[in-house]
Amino acid sequence: MIETDLIKSKLPDVGTTIFSVMSKMAADCGAINLSQGFPDFPIDPRLSELVYKNMQKGNNQYAPMQGVPDLREAIARKIKRTYNQEYNPDMEITVTAGATQGIYTTISALVSEGDEVIVFTPAYDCYMPPIKLNQGTARHYQLKAPDYKVDWQEFRKLVNPRTKLIILNTPHNPTGTILEEEDMLELEEIITNSNAFLLSDEVYEHITFDGKAHASAARFPKLASRSLIVASFGKTFHATGWKMGYIYGPEYLMKEFRKVHQYLVFSVNTPAQYALAEYLEAPENYENISPMYERKRDLFLKALEGSRFKAIPSSGTYFQLLDFSAISNDKEVGFAEKLTKEHGVAAIPVSVFYENKREQQVLRFCFAKDDDTLLAAAKKLSEL
Repeated sequence: MIETDLIKSKLPDVGTTIFSVMSKMAADCGAINLSQGFPDFPIDPRLSELVYKNMQKGNNQYAPMQGVPDLREAIARKIKRTYNQEYNPDMEITVTAGATQGIYTTISALVSEGDEVIVFTPAYDCYMPPIKLNQGTARHYQLKAPDYKVDWQEFRKLVNPRTKLIILNTPHNPTGTILEEEDMLELEEIITNSNAFLLSDEVYEHITFDGKAHASAARFPKLASRSLIVASFGKTFHATGWKMGYIYGPEYLMKEFRKVHQYLVFSVNTPAQYALAEYLEAPENYENISPMYERKRDLFLKALEGSRFKAIPSSGTYFQLLDFSAISNDKEVGFAEKLTKEHGVAAIPVSVFYENKREQQVLRFCFAKDDDTLLAAAKKLSEL
């Protein structure tokens, strides 16, 4: 017997993520990579300087498990300013090693064998594995092109006494849609009359377009009382490689979160925490992000005018969906591969975000790129 025969995989169906696959394909083919969601422009030099300053000051040892006080207090002020809600920095805010860790920890803390978790699909791929690892059962609500709206009457049919957790993502990756106040009020009423808690993935909270405000779960008191809300410094400040984020929610939920958190990572990068605490003192550092990305979205879409792609409106995130049904009858994965290898632009097939690999002939493109990169990609796409 060889060693691999001794392993019983807990995730037998999980392979390399589509993001890694498409990014490698883009690199191998010399294609423009609009697949993986990371900016290709630099972070604010001031933020780099603050990290270096804190390294030089000696802030290089373990931070407190829940995060350095300066940063948690700065986060509490930011939440108050943005959503007009009070969160106790000592008991209701925890700094995490990125949003993914916050999501994994929340599911691990709240979901037990036999519990059901409702996931809106298409869904980012970090939700399902921890549900399975914690012996929960996923129930899926499918959002459908082209508007990806929620029919709340249909959604209610999924909620039952075994529903422990609902995972929400707004602004939504991969579709670029957002939930609005009326949606959140519907969800608040549903959760208030159930046994469920909410995990609200709000990593793109500061990237909304066309004058629309982000409807955070924090804005709705009854909903907030049953919610853990995840945020990302990496997404907000174009520093995805830092893997820095935070989570906030009522003390009784945060207590359970921290029980697991302390054994996953214990604490998070210390000099970066002090740097972020100081950087948050200037609200314009996070309040001016939406206009920048809206301009990039509009630049990309204008450059695609006259192409055979059909744009599905993006109301938030830094992703744009394009319908290619007028170009090809191929399935999404096949068309994405052909687009990368033969036409020099890499994108993500949206079908991979559905549990049933739903085909709608739609690809996701990341526009968090330098203007020249976007224009070069649009030129290639317009030639199809």
